[in-house]
Amino acid sequence: MSCALTALVAWPLAKWLDLANIVMLFLLTVVVVAVRFGRRPAIVAAFLSVALFDFLFVPPQFSFAVNDVQYLVTLAVMLVVALTVGHLTTSLKARADDAQSRANEQHALYRLAHMLAGTLTVAQSVDAVRDFVRDRFAARVVVLLPRTDQDGGLQAVAQAGKYELSGAERAAAEAVFESADPINACDLGIDDGERLLLCMRGATRHRGVIIFAAHDPTQSPALGGVPEPLTKHKELLQAVNSILTTAIERLHYVDVAGKAELAMQAECLRSSILAALSHDVRTPLTAMFGLADTIATDPSMTSAKVHDAATALRDQSMQLNTMVTNLLDMARLQAGALALKREWQPLEEVIGASIQFASSALNGRRVNVRLAPDLPLVNIDAVLIERVLCNLLENAAKYATGSSDIALSAVSSGELIELSVANEGKGFPPDRLDAMFTLFERGEAESSVPGMGVGLAICRAIVSAHGGSIRAENPASGGASVVFSLPRGRPPTVELDDERTITPMITAVPSAQAQW
Repeated sequence: MSCALTALVAWPLAKWLDLANIVMLFLLTVVVVAVRFGRRPAIVAAFLSVALFDFLFVPPQFSFAVNDVQYLVTLAVMLVVALTVGHLTTSLKARADDAQSRANEQHALYRLAHMLAGTLTVAQSVDAVRDFVRDRFAARVVVLLPRTDQDGGLQAVAQAGKYELSGAERAAAEAVFESADPINACDLGIDDGERLLLCMRGATRHRGVIIFAAHDPTQSPALGGVPEPLTKHKELLQAVNSILTTAIERLHYVDVAGKAELAMQAECLRSSILAALSHDVRTPLTAMFGLADTIATDPSMTSAKVHDAATALRDQSMQLNTMVTNLLDMARLQAGALALKREWQPLEEVIGASIQFASSALNGRRVNVRLAPDLPLVNIDAVLIERVLCNLLENAAKYATGSSDIALSAVSSGELIELSVANEGKGFPPDRLDAMFTLFERGEAESSVPGMGVGLAICRAIVSAHGGSIRAENPASGGASVVFSLPRGRPPTVELDDERTITPMITAVPSAQAQW
């Protein structure tokens, strides 16, 4: 059509134009056709232009016969030039279109990155990517992230519609997550469409897997035909994957930074509370205890009611002071401010001192002590281990039935030394033996026995700092028992003047039982 139109325009001008100028008109037509319609129409236009020029303008006219040989050269050159110009023009147009397409892709990626920079959750980021891929490729996106629970594996985030991953897709996603190698397959989903699975590789670890799935053309009338395969846009989809991975990592580190800041604020608040407890609470408690003790022990006070009230006030002040002290110690332990002052100590002396310190809390109960005859010296912080034993003895006395005794034993078991404190009380809840060492955890939520559930938590922190372990038990004979173990270690040797060496050991209790 274009060549015929050029021939109609050039026919009346043939009287004034040279044949070379008419050739230029036909070459111009070839260029226009190449730019407008592409390579194949340009080739057809080149041959048709040569034919029309020969038939209409080369003597003899209205015939394809050529009388002059030079016109054959003209026609041949015209054909070669037309084909070359058409080829170069279509190549240039293809490059221009490709450059424009890449510019559009870069602009789209920039807008996507700008959008992801403002998202506040992972779901929002995934939704933005899903909309981007759907609008540009009419494809579907499923993002799988690692589970945070103990089951592990991958779970879908912000999954659109009612589409569910098939077993093959999940298995392929797990393989991509482990190996970080992409997978391009078709027969993985329930619609048997094309799939492109890419690993979301972060700076420190793999963040998940993204699945680009092509829609079924029969279910997507908006496509207007068969869409281009996803592999043709693999580089663009990999860029989308990188942008989404960066956005998810940004959200992760923002969350980590927020938690760190919250922890710092909590630590500052705890320090403030500790300071208030240390100065504003313990000081009046000390004054109250001193005044109550003065009144209770004053021989001039003859009133029994005043004496009883002063004694009760003194005891309650001491109990409240003990609670405040436990809270302060637990806060220091959790803050990592515990510094052990280890020395090699005989256990019998530590146990004796602990029973003496806890005598007021025992309420006259007898403590039956059983020590194994082969107990060595132990490398411990005696003050802290005494604190553990005092807490256990106090708890055993509080929860013991009637006037029953308390049993304290120590044995050597391999590389450990185990100490236990037991009573004949009600026992621990069988389903919460491990939870009893949690801060503010009590055997009974509502109990007439005073306490805050801090003592066992302090015991566990101190024993753990020594490299040991602690557990609660309900013996078959009844009652409750708390057992903690300490590393045996190797006691130092003592060099004598005559160059002999000995290893000090604790002398066994002759009766293997002592009553305190």
